[in-house]
Amino acid sequence: MALENKLGMTDSAELARQEEKISKKKALMMFETDFFDSLKAGSFSALAAIHRYLFEDIYEFAGKVRDVNLAKGNFRFAPLMYLDEALKNIEKMPQSNFDEIIEKYVEMNIAHPFRDGNGRSTRIWLDNILKTELGQVIDCSRVDKDDYLLAMERSPIKDIEIKYILKNALTDKINDRDVYMKGIDNSYYYEGYSYYSIASLTQAVKLCANN
Repeated sequence: MALENKLGMTDSAELARQEEKISKKKALMMFETDFFDSLKAGSFSALAAIHRYLFEDIYEFAGKVRDVNLAKGNFRFAPLMYLDEALKNIEKMPQSNFDEIIEKYVEMNIAHPFRDGNGRSTRIWLDNILKTELGQVIDCSRVDKDDYLLAMERSPIKDIEIKYILKNALTDKINDRDVYMKGIDNSYYYEGYSYYSIASLTQAVKLCANN
């Protein structure tokens, strides 16, 4: 059954396609505007702003802290009763070097503050921290989906693996549009969204504008 949504859709497969289409366009708009200029990198308010911008046309809960407990497989994300405190503590975590930034990212993944869309919004949040603090971003096209998901699954116990994978995918092409677009496409692919590419959506918009 589809999540309750602003589009009035009850078919989960069709909702997923529309969610991908709409939010990928919004992700590209983030890059092409001054969206990130007003964000405090590493803050929860920055993550909430990213999540809200991506999903505000689809879900009422966009940018809002979840009000339900969540689990994935046998792993339970931060219990609701401790979530607000967890988010405050994560925001205070240092982010002056690569290891600290990834440790902060892992903790935010464990918190999983939103009802849905955590992975996609948190990876954009991570890149914003890396770009601000280190002048680098993750080139997600160089990160294998299975390796990444397995490393993230293990990260609450040991984060060495995810640090190794992401460190090897760092690039200083922080303003490269293609790197960003491929990164978004791969980030969505990790979550099972691969119906559209940002390039195809951009081309469709251009064609409509020219007709």
